[in-house]
Amino acid sequence: MRHRIFNIIQIGNKDDLPSRMFDIGITAVILLNILVTFMETFDELSEFFEIFKVIETVTVIIFCIEYILRIITADYLYPGESHGKARLHFLISFDGVVDLLTILPFMFLSGFIAFRILRIFRIFHLFRINAKYDSFNVITIVLRERWKQIGSSLVIICVIMLAASLGMYSVEHNAQPEAFPNAFSGMWWSVSALLTVGYGDIYPITVIGKIMAIIIAFTGVGVVAIPTGIISAGFVEQFSLKTNSQKKLTDISEIGEIIITGEHEYLGKRIGELTATNDLKALLVLRGDLSLFPTDNLVLQKNDILVLKSERVEKKNNQKKRGIR
Repeated sequence: MRHRIFNIIQIGNKDDLPSRMFDIGITAVILLNILVTFMETFDELSEFFEIFKVIETVTVIIFCIEYILRIITADYLYPGESHGKARLHFLISFDGVVDLLTILPFMFLSGFIAFRILRIFRIFHLFRINAKYDSFNVITIVLRERWKQIGSSLVIICVIMLAASLGMYSVEHNAQPEAFPNAFSGMWWSVSALLTVGYGDIYPITVIGKIMAIIIAFTGVGVVAIPTGIISAGFVEQFSLKTNSQKKLTDISEIGEIIITGEHEYLGKRIGELTATNDLKALLVLRGDLSLFPTDNLVLQKNDILVLKSERVEKKNNQKKRGIR
């Protein structure tokens, strides 16, 4: 029963009707919860606040039930760990933290303002639902695999932003102390300039300041393009891998191999599940420098190379041979 619950609430299987209905239902509950939270900010709708409160209570109860079920079935999410470690792993994971922060604000809503701010994490709850499907999963894979390059570009942006703010404060403070009273005011200007927003509330009036502003504005165009190019290249790479992996599935005649990429449909599945639902026979799993015998309980991991044999073709060949004889 726990394994079936895990398949429904955790694995976004489009062919499994209960799993599909659960994803649609929980998405509707999240959207309803966010809509109610949004509507509660309008004083004109004060007469409906009691109804909003009931709806919010019901949706949070559903969140609590889902959170408990995910904790109970966490050992299936992390099969290589014990029950206690698997549940702790889920609690400190991104999904676990987002689920917890989805519930906490309701319990402490009348308390500190920090708990009311945490209501925005309900929006991030949608990311976990969408991350099960290919369209959104590509984004998460790109960000996860290119985080070092993206992080380096963000460091460059921060350094340039800091230098621009200090430089602008130095040349403009004496000319307009009310606009640039400290380095943080220069920080605000540098952010709006580097990101090519340019609100116009703070701007240089000295000649040196205007020259610096021109240089910083052009620099901002190039700097902002760096992470954009990294992410775009990652998207192209992921879509190419997906296309190639799908071709490998259709190109198998008798013996072939499948590379388990970060978004492949076989990722996280057991060998027994694949061979039971497809006319395929697993011959070998290559994992790094290891050659693994494909037992039914072996779970496929990212970057595994699965060597398969088509039993359907083999049966046809055997039938042809018997017909010739």
